[in-house]
Amino acid sequence: MGTRSQNKRKLIVESVAFGLGYTAVLIWSGSALVASFTDGEADPYWPDIPGLRTDTTGVLAFAVAIVSLVASKYLQLRRRSEPPAEAVPSGPGGPGVLAVQAMAETAAVLATALVGYLSLNAVTHPVTLGMNLTHLWPWPSEGTVRVIGLGICLAAVATSRYLRARPGVSHRVAPIPGTPAKVKAAA
Repeated sequence: MGTRSQNKRKLIVESVAFGLGYTAVLIWSGSALVASFTDGEADPYWPDIPGLRTDTTGVLAFAVAIVSLVASKYLQLRRRSEPPAEAVPSGPGGPGVLAVQAMAETAAVLATALVGYLSLNAVTHPVTLGMNLTHLWPWPSEGTVRVIGLGICLAAVATSRYLRARPGVSHRVAPIPGTPAKVKAAA
């Protein structure tokens, strides 16, 4: 009975982390749209907190999205990799590999969103590519962050693909029934 309750708590934590990350991505997206299409990034994100600028809210939300989505993905991967009560474990990876896979998958999604936003911003405000990304830090520029984001996408997608691959497993298409043996052997 204790294991069932513990599994339920883990699933709740995983779900809440995903919900928080998803909401943070929405907040970041809204802040990015404001920055792309208006001059309101210095305006308060929410009038009830007048000192919290929209652009600062976007930066904070992006950081929360990274942490919570990595945590949620890691918990999901760990849950899925646990064998049923009487099964023999299969597949690569322990907790470290699952953590790297969770980080890679989350980085791929968030870096893609970041590159998309900065590319859209370059279309609507090309002059901003040379400007600082945020008022919070003197470096980097939007253009530099876009290139960094592309590098993160490359590394994250490659890492995720590598960790998902199963060595020695062929993904050939099965021959069509009734095909002559010579054709089957050539396939």
